[in-house]
Amino acid sequence: MKWIMSHKAIMIISLLIVITGIGLFSIYSSVESTVERMQEPLPLKIPVSTYREIPDPIKHKQPISFLLLGVDEREDDKGRADTMIVVTVNPNNNTTKMISIPRDSYTKIIGTEKEDKINHAYAFGGVEMSKATVENLLQIPIDYTISINMEGFIGLVDAVEGVEVENNLAFDVDQFTYELGPIHLQGEQALAFVRMRYDDPNGDFGRQERQKIVLDAIIDKLKSINSVWKYKELLGLVGDHVRTNLTFDEMKTISKDYYEAINEVESLSFQKGQGQTLQQIWYYMLDSQELEAIQNQLKTHLELIE
Repeated sequence: MKWIMSHKAIMIISLLIVITGIGLFSIYSSVESTVERMQEPLPLKIPVSTYREIPDPIKHKQPISFLLLGVDEREDDKGRADTMIVVTVNPNNNTTKMISIPRDSYTKIIGTEKEDKINHAYAFGGVEMSKATVENLLQIPIDYTISINMEGFIGLVDAVEGVEVENNLAFDVDQFTYELGPIHLQGEQALAFVRMRYDDPNGDFGRQERQKIVLDAIIDKLKSINSVWKYKELLGLVGDHVRTNLTFDEMKTISKDYYEAINEVESLSFQKGQGQTLQQIWYYMLDSQELEAIQNQLKTHLELIE
């Protein structure tokens, strides 16, 4: 299924490129200082990926990849990666592919001796272990990582004065009620809306669909903002709650050289896996043939294979 998004990217990539690429370079120093707060180079305790021969693909305008993490952080706990999305961008054919990895996927956690739910990689070793584990699962290099915590998500929705979405499933969760049809969501409501999955007949896949709907609505709101003061409020949120290994110069290069590629996004998905209980814990077992097919699609898109 294809999602055509005029002048939009996906999730945090969208936020970064839209915020920094449409008008904000006019307050260059503020953006640059925000990026410095966001930047978090990976410590590289785990060996660097061997899936790519070109060490710096954006210098050569080659296809690149991102791991986007929505992190549920808790007090005295590293938390979990509540959302894991991989995005590949090919500037040579101006296309982008995106896949959301089911959080309960059973896989090898790189840097440990165990197999577990993929979202636990963040609890065991933060962004670095999540990156290495996703690389191993999909057999592709992950060039850049971008993470946002849930508090930042709430603040972002509130900063744009809420979002309007079309809800196709009536449900109650926490203290909120969500009716069918168009609804307006503020920060806490939006977070509960995108996190609910147990009462959804489509489980985690339904949750992923709601995430896309809300994120698309946020980006529409961002595009309509024309206040410098609102931009500064958004920059403050990004600086406080987003972490990435992207540098400011890399962001500028991506917004310039990869802009056309993010106009058309193809959304891939895992659909053929099965739930299985091991030692009283439920896991999502990916279908091996479907996984291999997705690996090959992403490798081809990154021009690692023909």
